[in-house]
Amino acid sequence: MPPSRARELRKSMTPQEVKLWLRLRELRAIGHHFRRQSPLKPYVVDFECRKSLLIVEVDGHQHGFDEHRQRDAVRDQALERRGYKVLRFSNAEVSHEIEGVMQAIYLALTNPHPAARMRARPPSPGGEG
Repeated sequence: MPPSRARELRKSMTPQEVKLWLRLRELRAIGHHFRRQSPLKPYVVDFECRKSLLIVEVDGHQHGFDEHRQRDAVRDQALERRGYKVLRFSNAEVSHEIEGVMQAIYLALTNPHPAARMRARPPSPGGEG
């Protein structure tokens, strides 16, 4: 996806995405930098923290009732094969339960995906053991 498409999507964020974005920016103080409408070919994800390999998506409907559920599941599986952990929240959750949403995100950041832990590990010493 061209970077211009990601820029277009940033301009058309929903009120729930804006609300979550403002809260995610607070996590910079503890070293977790999120990008919004981040291009991860061939996708554009709502929010991405590369350090922790975490993706946060905001969906229009409650889980299980979204007409795009199957497409999202395929996309999530493809991203998970690339080492990312994907969290999905509905607009209602972000609007009415933002503290719970942030708690789930914080837990995912403090218990990173196994691929992120492996990437952060110092290299093992060379030579024979």
